[in-house]
Amino acid sequence: MSMFRRRSGRFVAIFSPDEVRVLRKVAGEVVALLTEGFDHGDPVVDRLFPDTYPEDAASSAEFRRYTESDLKTAKIDQAGAVLAVLPTDPDADGGAEVRLDEEAAEAWLRALNDARLAMGVRLDMKADTDLGAELAAAERDDPSSSRVFQLSVYAYLGYLQESLLAAITGQPRSLA
Repeated sequence: MSMFRRRSGRFVAIFSPDEVRVLRKVAGEVVALLTEGFDHGDPVVDRLFPDTYPEDAASSAEFRRYTESDLKTAKIDQAGAVLAVLPTDPDADGGAEVRLDEEAAEAWLRALNDARLAMGVRLDMKADTDLGAELAAAERDDPSSSRVFQLSVYAYLGYLQESLLAAITGQPRSLA
């Protein structure tokens, strides 16, 4: 599993072909959600664009009117920053070495966060959900289920996000 490290003022990770495929798929799904499938009735959209004033629908709608387009564009650009540096054919390229400057690293962090938020809603993850217990239960129920794969991707994105944050801040990694 890849981990970001700071090297010569850049944030560097080497991704296997499978990791590249997962990251491209996740980032592509976020872009699709924000372009083709953008619907305020979707709980994922509601999670990515929460009401600013939950007790005042009119004020929330007014705020959304002025900010949503720019926020949506920024989220699409952030997912695009992930897609831009990953090869489209990871098998032919043998994976990828990714080198991010400060700006790209921050875009990656936000894109990984958006992807985790979206997956978390779809997987019904709550603040108190024990991911390890969820994954163990899913593996016990059906090791080949799509839930096992999705929970594994969710965990991987968190791991990757934490490694990038640790590289940016220079903090020791608390990764297991």
